[in-house]
Amino acid sequence: MSPAPLGVYVHWPFCKSKCPYCDFNSHVRDGVEQARWRAALLRELEHAAREAPGRRVETMFFGGGTPSLMEPETVAALIARTRELWDSAPEIEITLEANPTSVEAGRFAALAEAGVNRVSLGVQALDTASLKFLGREHSTDEALEALATARRHFARHSFDLIYTRPGQTPEAWAEELERALALAGEHLSLYQLTIERGTRFFTDHARGNFVLPDEEASAAMFEQTQARLERAGMPAYEISNHARPGAACRHNLIYWRYQDYVGIGPGAHGRFAVGNAKQATRRSSGPEAWLEAVERTGHGTAETSTVEGRDLVEEALMMGLRLAGGIDRATFASVAGADPVDALDAARLEPLVRAGFLEIDATHLRATLDGRQRLNALLERLIA
Repeated sequence: MSPAPLGVYVHWPFCKSKCPYCDFNSHVRDGVEQARWRAALLRELEHAAREAPGRRVETMFFGGGTPSLMEPETVAALIARTRELWDSAPEIEITLEANPTSVEAGRFAALAEAGVNRVSLGVQALDTASLKFLGREHSTDEALEALATARRHFARHSFDLIYTRPGQTPEAWAEELERALALAGEHLSLYQLTIERGTRFFTDHARGNFVLPDEEASAAMFEQTQARLERAGMPAYEISNHARPGAACRHNLIYWRYQDYVGIGPGAHGRFAVGNAKQATRRSSGPEAWLEAVERTGHGTAETSTVEGRDLVEEALMMGLRLAGGIDRATFASVAGADPVDALDAARLEPLVRAGFLEIDATHLRATLDGRQRLNALLERLIA
């Protein structure tokens, strides 16, 4: 029997500046001691290998923050050590998120040499005014140049755009989508702008400094996105992610399928089986607190718990219904210990099926397109 599959997530918490919409665990610092951080990440990686031993690593993902600010030497060391600590799949997917500034794009050759074989670029918009509003440091020309550089160095590449921006109309978004498709490789991530508590946009929006498109316009943009990408051969495989057949981000599929992964770095989460139980880990969020803890104890774990019972079912449900293909009932049962349809009250399911938000067949439970568009409300009905 082959070892159980595993994903490895590495969190680099630093950015050049904090985007006004971002509620991720990202921080701006005047300087970063790269060698010290490299040593700490390697040490926590070794701790993670003791937490989840005897696995086969199928994916590795460098997220952040801005992991393209890591020295390629650090990336190379983490990839090499991962291969030493665990068995690794011959076709292992190794993704790194990058910002398309000229400085970071210039690192692509070294990152490819380090072992990265997939890059995801945070383009976010294809016009100067929108980039400025979103607090991005790159220009449209820099984004286009970074995309061209990515195509030269990586067989697999993707980029992100944010839509439903203030003043944006369905017609304007349709034009931007066409430009995006002309630039796209095998994968696109297209996110609706959301206002998250704790961000600068949350304060600005509350003060009335800007207004988002209304619900009708936002719904129209979502629907045209799904339809246009479907016609282009890049259907949605998850609410915001589109790919050509076989080109989905395999690491993110691990999350949505509620499979096993370990996380290292500030604020990183992990979910992996220990015996018959699902263990959850969370590392300390603050970069300095995490670094001090790793240097003192070998890891920066803030919390370890077992996910079980109703919590396990709900977590697996929240992740799986994001997928266009939905939840494989047999796989869900093997992970959560119960068939998802049996675990949910029929009185909750039936009205949602009749309303066209859910579909149930012998093998799958899935949210329809209308259901995925309203997933938060749908989940409230299912697990309240």
